[in-house]
Amino acid sequence: MSKLVITRWNGAVITLLHSGKEAVQIYIEPEDEKPVLGNIYIGKVNKVVKNINAAFVDIGKGQMGYLNLGDGMVQYSDGRLCDRMLRQGDEILVQVERDAVKSKAPVLTGNLNITGRYFVVTSGKKHIGFSSKITDQSWKSTMKARLSTIKGDNFGIIVRTNAYNASETELEAELKRLSECLDKIYEDGKFRTCFSLLHSAEPAYLSGLRDSLKSSLEAVITDEEDIYEAVRTYLNQNQPEDSSLLIRYEDSLLPLSKLYRIDKTMDEALGKKVWLKSGGYLVIEPTEALTVIDVNTGKYSGKKQPRDTIMKINLESAEEIGHQLRLRNLSGIIIIDFIDMETEEDKKLLVARLTEIFSKDPVQTTVVEITKLNLVEVTRKKIRKPLHEQAAQI
Repeated sequence: MSKLVITRWNGAVITLLHSGKEAVQIYIEPEDEKPVLGNIYIGKVNKVVKNINAAFVDIGKGQMGYLNLGDGMVQYSDGRLCDRMLRQGDEILVQVERDAVKSKAPVLTGNLNITGRYFVVTSGKKHIGFSSKITDQSWKSTMKARLSTIKGDNFGIIVRTNAYNASETELEAELKRLSECLDKIYEDGKFRTCFSLLHSAEPAYLSGLRDSLKSSLEAVITDEEDIYEAVRTYLNQNQPEDSSLLIRYEDSLLPLSKLYRIDKTMDEALGKKVWLKSGGYLVIEPTEALTVIDVNTGKYSGKKQPRDTIMKINLESAEEIGHQLRLRNLSGIIIIDFIDMETEEDKKLLVARLTEIFSKDPVQTTVVEITKLNLVEVTRKKIRKPLHEQAAQI
């Protein structure tokens, strides 16, 4: 079971998802900076780069976003579909798909998505898809047939993991709300001026609540009155079945930030070295191009054979790496230098365990290969800024 803890820390709103005794996910949002991830704008094409089939689009106040023109159909703000190469000055509907990371512009898409607890309604892909974590084929077949009878022609549906445990009433109510929201965006786009914000993303503490697994969340705790009211309103409107989970923390002698050791948690989550229970340790070094993780035996001095010792530390490291990738929100290319293994059997065992661990990450994470230098190459989808960049903003 998990708890969502929301409070203020160093001039920002911090959201921690706690499972057991440790934080597994952290979001930081500066008070003076509104999130843009998920926002939908009327953007203006600033430049088209034909040789990379992309465009740079101004979404307001000089903020440029990168739009891959190969990702699907783009729609003009007046409702027409673009059937030719975009031109400078064109006004189009775009959504921020990925946050800006360091020197890179935010990534935009013309495939508008409205995300709920149970579904994602999409404008570009009109089919019905399912979360890979839903494995009940009979349920999927029944759900697909049901959705096909009520789905509109102007949008597609992705069925999220939480839908598997939801009632038919909850599912139909949310799908209606999401499709109406998408219709309103299209309609507003015809009459609003360029750079208008047509759909505003929810703050991280609300999207974290929306995205948490329904069966595992046991409490939402905050000691901030305005945040408490915002969460209460959100729950009443979107997740009334979870309203009883909201707790207002009011112990003035022990602040919420102290109770959940936020200072210590952040020091550890931003630190270069991570100790393992065995005495081994990880060294985690994010760079501009990729993240490097080095596994070391450290203080471990087991009595087992060297092969068993190496495998024990590598498997323990795999568990901790899965935790650290999610905690620190490390993404892109990740290179892991495990302790060298001599047999193919051990390498296959490690890759299988890593794959199992990464399958539980809400963000798509894939083991690519073990290179000839015995380095494990991993990719993790980029969505939000990594934690160290979030922390650097405050």
